[in-house]
Amino acid sequence: MNVLLLNGSPNRGGNTFLALTEVANTLNAEGVETSFVHIGAKAVQGCTACGKCSELGRCVFKDDLYNRVREACLAADGIVVGSPVYYAGPNGSLCALLDRLFFSASDTLAYKPAASVAVCRRGGASATFDRLNKYFTINNMPLVSSQYWNMVYGCDPGEASRDAEGLQTMRTLGRNMAWLLKSIQAGKQPLPKGEEWTPTNFIR
Repeated sequence: MNVLLLNGSPNRGGNTFLALTEVANTLNAEGVETSFVHIGAKAVQGCTACGKCSELGRCVFKDDLYNRVREACLAADGIVVGSPVYYAGPNGSLCALLDRLFFSASDTLAYKPAASVAVCRRGGASATFDRLNKYFTINNMPLVSSQYWNMVYGCDPGEASRDAEGLQTMRTLGRNMAWLLKSIQAGKQPLPKGEEWTPTNFIR
């Protein structure tokens, strides 16, 4: 079993990475392998709603970051997405990437347990947590919870290490993810057979 941890911060070793590392260490202790992908600080192409992904099975833009994240998601059994809080929301570059990923690879992500982690100085964590969870809950992905909302506090690099409750929440998240993955593996059942999508538009 393998869980992908996607660091949605431009700061490779900042507080978001610290929070995700706490989750990863707990997963490793539970016998679950982990891998990291950092989105970095370069500009990320957003979705243009061109619809080409429905024809190609992948995003029409061929940037390396999208390719790396897509391949990592395909290989993973579970996914944890972490983001710093910017103006009470996730990093815009992360959302640009996730928009494209979920439009173009939703079928390969469905039914994989997922969780989000928000890291903030003071406020906006709940809104960030909610925004990230929407990617999972619209795509048949079991949402992994913890003992509190998955948020850690810290501004300057390393400050998150002093948020004892936040880090405990991360460890609980890691244990819950491991438990769910093991439970799914132990009682492996065929995936539910979905109905054909029936879209309805409000404007005719």
